[in-house]
Amino acid sequence: MNVTAAIVTSAVSCAVSFFLGGALAAVAGKWRSVRKKEDALREGVLSLLRNQLIEYHDKYTERGWCPIYVKESARRSYEAYHALGGNGVVTKLYDDLMSLPETPRTERATK
Repeated sequence: MNVTAAIVTSAVSCAVSFFLGGALAAVAGKWRSVRKKEDALREGVLSLLRNQLIEYHDKYTERGWCPIYVKESARRSYEAYHALGGNGVVTKLYDDLMSLPETPRTERATK
């Protein structure tokens, strides 16, 4: 191989490496950006679900009963909360909510 061919081969190799490296860096940067936004959305949804479950707990525990449709909504929220990685105190609140009767005491007494 002559010197000119070697120089051209090296130049092409460097150019390809340069552009592939740049493309890889751009893809990695975009992936980090998407991942950061995805993490923020996950944390936001977890926070909203946690707040909803806490509100259900506080409202219906104070009443002393919880309608079945609220329990169904709480169950779905709780399952989504745990699927997204949430845990902790919410489990206790959820269990308290689910253990409440589904009708007020006066309705239970007349049945």
